[in-house]
Amino acid sequence: MSLTVDLYWSFRSPYSYLATRRLFELQRDRTVEIRFRPVYPLAVRSENFFATVNPKWVKYVQKDAPRLAEYLGLPFRWPKPDPIVQDMATLTVAKDQPYIRRLTRMGQAAADLDRGMAFAHEVSSMLWSGTRGWHEGDHLRDAAARAGLDIDVLDAAIEADPDGFDARIAANQDALEAAGHWGVPTMVFDGEAFFGQDRIDLLEWRLMQSGLADRASAGA
Repeated sequence: MSLTVDLYWSFRSPYSYLATRRLFELQRDRTVEIRFRPVYPLAVRSENFFATVNPKWVKYVQKDAPRLAEYLGLPFRWPKPDPIVQDMATLTVAKDQPYIRRLTRMGQAAADLDRGMAFAHEVSSMLWSGTRGWHEGDHLRDAAARAGLDIDVLDAAIEADPDGFDARIAANQDALEAAGHWGVPTMVFDGEAFFGQDRIDLLEWRLMQSGLADRASAGA
């Protein structure tokens, strides 16, 4: 029987992207199901986040994320356009956020079809590898197709019930807080939270204590 991990994740978080390949492969190769639960970035969830955060944090992330990507052997370019509409000189976040709202709702639509991890893997790889104008043309359509999804089906589901999608995303955010953290990526197994891509080893160790095995040897 597979173990289950809840993954709280954001399309704007470079560290979410940097954790995704390994988590995708963990689900593919081991007896664990990663339940993808997208949330909005703190820039949207907390209106005062950038007003209170130390400005050195932003500069550190801008140096650390590319360094970590290089270490992991992953491509890294900040998405253009940025999924969050924000003035990076003042860190002011716009009230209208069309990109991140569409991406997050689509992520939830993919999760509803049990393809959340595949969608996160393909779309984040496209976003963070330097694809310019990712919101135009067939970039999202092709990424969805690689994840085994039809983007028209996702868009139709969202258009039919936008409030329902927003309610499920809000429930994900409430569950993240209830698990004892606020940031992404956060993995939760059996009520225990593991925050950050640098806690995947620790998560895997805990899963092994609960019987994690190779899918091939387990006949899964």
